[in-house]
Amino acid sequence: MNDVATSPASEASRRGFSFGGAVGVLVLTWLSLTPSLLPRGPLFQGVVTGAVAVVGYGLGVAVTAGLGWMLHRRIGSAPKVLRWGLAAVAFVGTLGVLVWYSGWQSELRALMGVDDLPWHAYPIMVVVAVVVFAILLAAVRVCAAAARWVGRQLGRVLPARVSAVLGAVVVAVVFVAAVNGVAAEVAMSVLNQSFKAVNEQSPEDTAAPTLAQRSGGPGSLVSWDSLGRQGRIFVSNGPTAADLTVFSGKPAPEPIRVYTGLDSAENVRAEADLAVAELRRAGGFDRAVLGVATTTGTGWINESTASALEYLVNGDSALVSMQYSFLPSALSFLVDQERARQAGQALFEAVHAVWDTLPVEQRPKLVVFGESLGSFGGEAAFASVQDIAARTDGALFVGPTGLNSVWGDATARRDPGSPQTLPIYRDGQNVRFVADADDLARPAAAWPSPRVVYLQHASDPITWWSPQLLFQKPDWLDEERGSDVLPSTRWIPIVTFLQVSADMAVSTDVPDGHGHTFHGVIADAWAAILAPPDWTPVETERLRRILVGEN
Repeated sequence: MNDVATSPASEASRRGFSFGGAVGVLVLTWLSLTPSLLPRGPLFQGVVTGAVAVVGYGLGVAVTAGLGWMLHRRIGSAPKVLRWGLAAVAFVGTLGVLVWYSGWQSELRALMGVDDLPWHAYPIMVVVAVVVFAILLAAVRVCAAAARWVGRQLGRVLPARVSAVLGAVVVAVVFVAAVNGVAAEVAMSVLNQSFKAVNEQSPEDTAAPTLAQRSGGPGSLVSWDSLGRQGRIFVSNGPTAADLTVFSGKPAPEPIRVYTGLDSAENVRAEADLAVAELRRAGGFDRAVLGVATTTGTGWINESTASALEYLVNGDSALVSMQYSFLPSALSFLVDQERARQAGQALFEAVHAVWDTLPVEQRPKLVVFGESLGSFGGEAAFASVQDIAARTDGALFVGPTGLNSVWGDATARRDPGSPQTLPIYRDGQNVRFVADADDLARPAAAWPSPRVVYLQHASDPITWWSPQLLFQKPDWLDEERGSDVLPSTRWIPIVTFLQVSADMAVSTDVPDGHGHTFHGVIADAWAAILAPPDWTPVETERLRRILVGEN
């Protein structure tokens, strides 16, 4: 009969719980409770621990099988004394690890100004971890059982070991095909319909503009309904001319905000052309500053980034953007990166083509900006930092993703001695990497215009997540830790990848200045990029207070 099908690993899956697997579960469960970038709630900690525990079980079973193969003997169940000993170690050790976990959680939460975990978070975390572990282990065992069944069928005509391997390969191929094919198609259809419905909704505090300077308003080439949820929020918000006049003490024009929704045109390029036509219609090319913004997946633009620019130039500005997806950034980034890239490139090139025809003395300052996936798409029109500086009058990219090409190239080629979390590139001649306002003066070398700024936090998982985290230690965990990352944070293969992946889901659930939350420092960044005449540090501080909601 098929001798491979009765290997120690398969025997363990039929017997129940392998002793070697239990050791693996215990070790990786403890490792999953080690420090990461952000404070973890019980739900996400439970998910991480459950997923890591399944990996630990698989490793434990594999090691047991490997030992049996090397010793030419089948390793049976562990003696009763070992099982009781493991249970005692698990109980005492887990209590100790949970105490340590509570300690670093409290330390990190105090550092970021977040409330401590309540006592009931711990039993919730344990329950979630057990449920996730059970579900994933059951799924793995179903796949293993299917592989053995296929192997037995093939074993009727093929050698035992060959049929066992082929059985596993067949099940793996079918599983991947199902996930990438039918399952993915159904899931994406459901997600698109769900988020399309959200896109069609308007918040209660938004209304169609009554100003010609806003898309969806009088004379607009696009309808209010076509803007999508985030587009309607964008054009109906921001400082008014009256707000700006009060802030500056000088008469201010009404800022121009132009936006086109995903339903406005047939494709990305047509939508970009429509956005430029709408920009012309509103008089955007006659303003002092013209900002091209690339949105996140849903079409969202950080209001702090948009309004800060308008305050700095007292409303003599025009902002233009366009939607390219219904999906939230995390999903859009996973399944639709190319569309974000195409949108960022198409919009900038369409705007630049018109801007470039204007007499030099009549051109507005041309700046680009975007946050998160918006920074990823916003870079797409450029080959390098130098290219950004050559074709614009400045750029502000907030919370870049770990897969941003221009950011990644500059970070990888940073000046020797500068850390990955805050690199210095070519002595800061064109670009500065900034976590807080003081970093704008780093290095002390001259910083001529045009200026490019990347705002990034050492604790932002959006920036530091990468598939390489699975098996490769990153520089940011090999160097001195960033200002809001605990020194006790360590890289652990597989575990760190899952921890940072879970951190991404809660990256904005922390106060300003940490994780993926950016507000106050945006005022300092735009002040450095635009350098408006007569603007003072006092005004920057006033603007910071507005952006963080203190005014």
